[in-house]
Amino acid sequence: MKKCSYSAVREEILAKAIGPLASELRLIDAADLISLLRLEYHANISDLVSSAAELYFHPGTVNFGVGGDYHLDWDTHPSVTLDLEIKPRGVTIHAQLTLQAEKASVEINYISFLSPSANPDENTRFLERSLQDAAFVPSMRGLAGMAATAN
Repeated sequence: MKKCSYSAVREEILAKAIGPLASELRLIDAADLISLLRLEYHANISDLVSSAAELYFHPGTVNFGVGGDYHLDWDTHPSVTLDLEIKPRGVTIHAQLTLQAEKASVEINYISFLSPSANPDENTRFLERSLQDAAFVPSMRGLAGMAATAN
């Protein structure tokens, strides 16, 4: 995807939303993920991604995108990249999740809004709300607002 001024903000929003999923996937041994990618056992990877995603998102929100890559050399830590399709209400995102020894990162390759606004900032806010709605656990900001309302 061609990067623009709001790409970094959207990637940050997505990274925050799928952070727990990335942490869950990092519990899988890197050698196992690499062997599944190398042998093209995409259905197995899809099952692992779905199992991890169901802990944090409504069913069908996060799916394996049938692709990935890895970097493994003698003098470095392994790095595994998984293609993901993320579909919260009203948005389709194709992204690459990179898992490393101490961290994970995400890069958006494609994003499509079902009913896009002419204002990119409005689309970004919609993306954030849609990802929050697709998660099982409400954001802390939402909880703070609920506590203030309850008093």
